[in-house]
Amino acid sequence: MTKADDAQQTGSSRRDFLKTSTAAAVGTTLAASMNFIPGAYAQGSDEIRVGVIGCGGRGSGAIRNILDADKGVKIVAVGDAFKDRLEGNLGKIKQKYGDRIDVPADRQFVGLDAYEKVIASNANYIILATPPGFRPQHLKAAIAAGKNIFTEKPVAVDGPGIRTVMAAYEEAKTKGLAIAAGTQRRHQAGYIETMKQVHDGAIGDIVAARCYWNQGGLWKNDRQASWSDLEWQMRNWLYFTWLSGDHITEQHVHNLDVINWAMKGHPTRAVGMGGRQARTDAAYGHIYDHFTVDYEYENGMHLLSMCRQIDGTHKDVSEALTGNKGKVSFKNGYTITGEKTWRYPRDKDDTDPYVQEHIDLIASIRAAKPINELKQVAESTLTAIMGRMSSYTGQEVTWEQALNSKESIVPEKLAFGPMPVPPVAIPGKTELV
Repeated sequence: MTKADDAQQTGSSRRDFLKTSTAAAVGTTLAASMNFIPGAYAQGSDEIRVGVIGCGGRGSGAIRNILDADKGVKIVAVGDAFKDRLEGNLGKIKQKYGDRIDVPADRQFVGLDAYEKVIASNANYIILATPPGFRPQHLKAAIAAGKNIFTEKPVAVDGPGIRTVMAAYEEAKTKGLAIAAGTQRRHQAGYIETMKQVHDGAIGDIVAARCYWNQGGLWKNDRQASWSDLEWQMRNWLYFTWLSGDHITEQHVHNLDVINWAMKGHPTRAVGMGGRQARTDAAYGHIYDHFTVDYEYENGMHLLSMCRQIDGTHKDVSEALTGNKGKVSFKNGYTITGEKTWRYPRDKDDTDPYVQEHIDLIASIRAAKPINELKQVAESTLTAIMGRMSSYTGQEVTWEQALNSKESIVPEKLAFGPMPVPPVAIPGKTELV
């Protein structure tokens, strides 16, 4: 993905654009209706006003990333389900960034409805960093309000959620909104340059691929006596499929997205397997700790996908492509071998991709040429969901089955009280819905 040129719109029309995050015209009509002075915006004469929904580890990280991306940014509203998480992380960030954290008490929102209040604030740029199960609802609300969005990945945990996101994508296009996703490899110079080589034919036709996210275990929060079932699950959201989509969706989506990017499309079917061998304690919810999935794309190309979160096992986070003229490895650098030999320069000083994705999104807003990554991240998310569905049930799952699935795993109504944990999926017994 190329970085848009910085630009400045003259007169009050440009400030109105940033204030409302949208305009009556869209696409080229929007761009044609405004005059731009390239480079002038760098002086920060207009602010990007950021509202953050979800102030945990990734949300607080995204705040730092966007403040490092551009001097003309202020955080103006924050929301989280839990007050302690909001206040603790916000205080630490304010120590470094000072008055760029402009969030008085009346713009700090707590509770399950905090997202509504952040969206209703004067923010014109919303960061979505809650657990993924909430993402479709939050995307729909932010787009309805005409806000530009940075959304963390994945963007849903089930087929109904993906359908909501796809509809939101179409609405965002109509409104001319800018949306970037937290698939930061698409904003990482080494990946971008290597993928350009692939798409220009450096390895010929892609005939096979593999991608891995194999690592040790992750964190958990021990249950406190005062926590309800819902609070315990939300504070340990990784381990509940309705919140995370399981780790194939929440984490491995990064690698799957790279293969979809290379293929310029999504797989058509998946046959997977997995299980829960190491993290069997109830403290780890009901998700699996390993998956292996065979994905097939429209042209017959097969992808071997693996992900694992088990301590003491071999670690490998990487992607690789095999073509009929050569190979590409994205592990420990970016290399092409075969008829053409190429390597991305090791000594190149690249911008942190977690920062670059905000640079790119802000630049597209200021140039009135909004990028919209929502469809591509939705397709990569559904790729992961399809693999999980196959692994949980032991059945082959097609793209259409996953997309049109009636299985809605996110509860319709949430309240801090009892919430039973679903049973661990058993292939051959768990039904494909």
